[in-house]
Amino acid sequence: MIEQFPRPMILAHRGDKLHAPENTLPAFEQAIQKGADGIELDVKLTADGHVVVIHDSKVERTTDGSGHVASLTLEALRKLDAGKWFNEKFSGAKIPLLEEVFETVGRDKIINIELKNYSSPFNDLVQKVCELIRRHNNREQIILSSFYASNLKVAAQAFPEVSRALLAMPGPAGLWARSFGFMFGDYHALHPHTSNTTREQVQRAHRIKRRIHVWTVNAPEEITRMRDWGVDGIITDDPETAVRVLGRGG
Repeated sequence: MIEQFPRPMILAHRGDKLHAPENTLPAFEQAIQKGADGIELDVKLTADGHVVVIHDSKVERTTDGSGHVASLTLEALRKLDAGKWFNEKFSGAKIPLLEEVFETVGRDKIINIELKNYSSPFNDLVQKVCELIRRHNNREQIILSSFYASNLKVAAQAFPEVSRALLAMPGPAGLWARSFGFMFGDYHALHPHTSNTTREQVQRAHRIKRRIHVWTVNAPEEITRMRDWGVDGIITDDPETAVRVLGRGG
């Protein structure tokens, strides 16, 4: 399914992040309405083992609550307002379950799920995400990504048919991932930062029959450059601008 989208496909980073509260259903709905080919989101486990969509390990920045996601139950998290901090018109938006995102986005868009258990790498997050994908029978629209190669190895064992992408940190910290880690790992795609992406790197990925999706590409000149270099996807905070710059408007 991923191959059916034009190059570069447009993935909305945490939804329409510039115009709606990140990682909420309104942000994902707006991104799709504005023409994104899919969305990128972050998942964590609640204290009682539910897969929820949130970026930070704590809830302070994006809700009216406090505490660590891993220490709060789903019931406690669902009482928090995840929209009002961004704008009053989003008051009442909740931290969504991954399943709710599946239902909201539908089956004809890409969903890039970042496995964000970096502070608790041995929990059951990866297995539970794979279980949800099996239950929804939507693996063709899913990309599982992580900075941790160990997460992607677990995913490969739990559900080998699901696409996996290795995220690379910007700068020297991501050098291994961008080179040996990716070349010799079992991945479908590399997700490097835009500041470390080169035309040669795109060509290297394509030579070994893999894709390259770049984050976070916002400026029009960056979007144009990535298109000209032949990247397979861009992850952007501003899908509306990407759609316009790439000439995809209706």
